[in-house]
Amino acid sequence: MTLAEYIRKRNGVPIGSSKSLRNNLYRSLGAKNFSTFWNYWNPVFGYYLGKYIFKPLKKRIPVAFALLFTFIFCGLIHDVITIIYRKKTSLFFTIWFAIMGITVLMTKYLKHDFNKQKWSFRALVNLSIISLCFLMTFYITKILI
Repeated sequence: MTLAEYIRKRNGVPIGSSKSLRNNLYRSLGAKNFSTFWNYWNPVFGYYLGKYIFKPLKKRIPVAFALLFTFIFCGLIHDVITIIYRKKTSLFFTIWFAIMGITVLMTKYLKHDFNKQKWSFRALVNLSIISLCFLMTFYITKILI
């Protein structure tokens, strides 16, 4: 699948469409669960992470570990960018994405599914999970680092 096909599948519109951001936010925030949120969030990044990190890893290690390592790798990319910009070492994003990856695995295990709930409720749940993961990361980095 090409990047253009992937984005069309995730957003329902082609690359560069004026409706792309709106569709991305609507679909990701209103996803039925936290795992599905990540299927829609940032389709460009998701395409490359899936193709070059997750798929090769899942051929060699269990899918759960491949997913977690993909989240950690994504966090490392974010941290490298902030380190270059701020000229100060930080692992904030790596920790945050690791916690979100663990949360994805936990919500899959618990069969977390709010498909029958209103969009606003699903968005509140997904945003709450992200916020809780952020707060956990904030406190972890303040205590340990």
